[in-house]
Amino acid sequence: MFKRIPLIALLLVLLFTVTGSAFAQDYYFRLDKNYVDVYWNADGSMSLYYQMTFYNDPSGHSIEYVDLGLPTDDYDSASISANVDGQDVAYISASEYEGDGIGVAIALGSASIPPGRTGTVNIWVGKIRDVLFIDDKDDTYASAVFVPTWFGSQYVYGTTDLQVTYHMPPGVQPDEPRWHAAPEGFPEQPITGHDNHRRITYTWRNPTANGYTQYKFGASFPVKYVPAGTVSKPTFSDRHNIRIDMDAIFGFLCWGGFGAFFIFSIIAGQLRAKKRKMKYLPPKIRIEGHGIKRGLTAIEAAVLMERPPDKVLTMILFSVVKKGAARVVSRDPLKLEVFDPRPKGLRAYETRFLDAFKETNAKKRRKELQDLMIWLIRSVSKKMKGFSHKETVTYYKKIMKKAWQQVEQADTPEVKSEQFDKHMGWTMLDDDFDQHTQDVFHGGPVYVPMWWGHYDPSWSGGGAKPSTSGTGGGSVSMPTLPGGTFAASMVTGIQNFAGDVVGNISDFTGAITNKTNPVPVSSSSSSGYGGGGSSCACACACAGCACACAGGGR
Repeated sequence: MFKRIPLIALLLVLLFTVTGSAFAQDYYFRLDKNYVDVYWNADGSMSLYYQMTFYNDPSGHSIEYVDLGLPTDDYDSASISANVDGQDVAYISASEYEGDGIGVAIALGSASIPPGRTGTVNIWVGKIRDVLFIDDKDDTYASAVFVPTWFGSQYVYGTTDLQVTYHMPPGVQPDEPRWHAAPEGFPEQPITGHDNHRRITYTWRNPTANGYTQYKFGASFPVKYVPAGTVSKPTFSDRHNIRIDMDAIFGFLCWGGFGAFFIFSIIAGQLRAKKRKMKYLPPKIRIEGHGIKRGLTAIEAAVLMERPPDKVLTMILFSVVKKGAARVVSRDPLKLEVFDPRPKGLRAYETRFLDAFKETNAKKRRKELQDLMIWLIRSVSKKMKGFSHKETVTYYKKIMKKAWQQVEQADTPEVKSEQFDKHMGWTMLDDDFDQHTQDVFHGGPVYVPMWWGHYDPSWSGGGAKPSTSGTGGGSVSMPTLPGGTFAASMVTGIQNFAGDVVGNISDFTGAITNKTNPVPVSSSSSSGYGGGGSSCACACACAGCACACAGGGR
């Protein structure tokens, strides 16, 4: 859905760049053009006209709804209309708006834009009130600030030809209005002109903008051109009549409690940032297609489930050891001997893993492992194109559970060990693999697999009891380890890999995330006018200006 940041929260978002929105998961498109005409009317209201041209990616879901955020709840719903390439939309509903804050859902209906097609959505909002504020530094001017609709970076890609045109109230003279500082990427001064009704216009345009950044535009004009009752005074700005009222109380709560909220926001932001570092999947991999992508390896499934990179790399370690391509020379610190010639049938990620471990410099090896993860993430993303992420994850979770069931339901220690060895890649998908392994093998012996000596350099078979079967002396089978010792060795191996090879897992993953799922870019304009005068930085509920903030993702 087109996700919208509430007006009261925009200042905090702009100050801390804390992104906490959750978006729908089934859209992927380009916003080729976003032209917005903003009319500041003689009655103090605002009118909006959007022309948004979408190219719906072939991997995306049909664009069936457009959520449009609105700056206030004082708008005429009957004045809103929309069409797609001239075809009227099905309906417009405030109750079906799925963004935060205030807005309406534009249901495209039969005019929905299918995958691989382009469509221009035209939206007209006839009247929005309570959008003007007295300028912070000049009581004779009204300040008008507007932020066009933006979209979640998970769903929009490419460049956007963004143009915003302000139409001043009728009667405003060419030398009277003042523009505010332009957003980054836009010319310092807007293009000035007149519209068909001889109203002064300011136009900002950037053909290489994007559809996910919050661009803020502003201008001021003499307050005399609109009714006095339509222009609000900023909190604490009425110096001649100091009184306790709701505006003052709100201002105190907004600014007086700002210090505590500032500290809270920093802590919360750091926690969110740390959590976000672990989300390394690119946005496109989450786009819901149709059906299950079968045929992924356990390691590729681990990437799809966003298992920590140290876990994924440990799975690759076990894989190359089991295939006889390498052996562990030292567990702590972890060192490998890569065999040459290498066995046939290695997968590309296994080959890159071995190449990385031939690098003796720890820093360079860590960088090569990060590059391996980035390559593997992009490879899985490519394989998932057109398939459902949700359904595919569910499918591989079922495989994981079935693998554990086959281990747990084994009748004898020999069969249990055999099943664990056979399905170890799938059982390692388990978030609780460590504890689950210890629970499964607690109190019983484990028949050590043939490759164990290449994984555990201390293993020589000494101390383990050979198992015999049959009669009359029997035949010797594989040696055994106590179940607890075996499980602890598995867990320790993963921990050693994480601590010694990748170092700080958050930093290691963060470097990957920065390449595969970077934080959305956010911009805000600086204070100030072109042509002199005072300024009005858009702080929505906590400063003297209107802020038509919109955003989204549907």
